[in-house]
Order: sequence, then structure tokens, then C-alpha cells
Amino acid sequence: MSDSTQPERSYHVVVNHEEQYSIWPADREIPAGWRAEGTSGSKAACLERIEQVWTDMRPRSLRESIDA
Repeated sequence: MSDSTQPERSYHVVVNHEEQYSIWPADREIPAGWRAEGTSGSKAACLERIEQVWTDMRPRSLRESIDA
């Protein structure tokens, strides 16, 4: 079966305790240390959401130590 005949896979936007973002297949259990951010849909839609919200790629602990 070619990619063009397979149904589009659905994803969740996930975030970890360091406020780093990723996508995860919706049909798989989210791994420990990550939680659903609330956005689900196509890969493109999830990546677009991450681009909108993840504007500072530094881990939270680094941002906090610099700000202290």
C-alpha cells in the first residue's frame, strides 16, 4: 500500500516538564514524562501549533537559572 492510499495518521502535541514540545501518534500511549498539550490532528496541524507556542527553545530550567 502506498502512502497516498493510507489514511492520514492523527497526532497529539505533547509537552514535558521542561516545556519542550513534540508530537506523538494519537493511537499510542503518551510516554512517561510527557503530557498532552490539548492539540490533536494532522501532523502538519500539530507542528504548526508547536511553532506558534514554542518560541523559546531553551529548557525551562535553563531559562529559570538565567533569570535568577
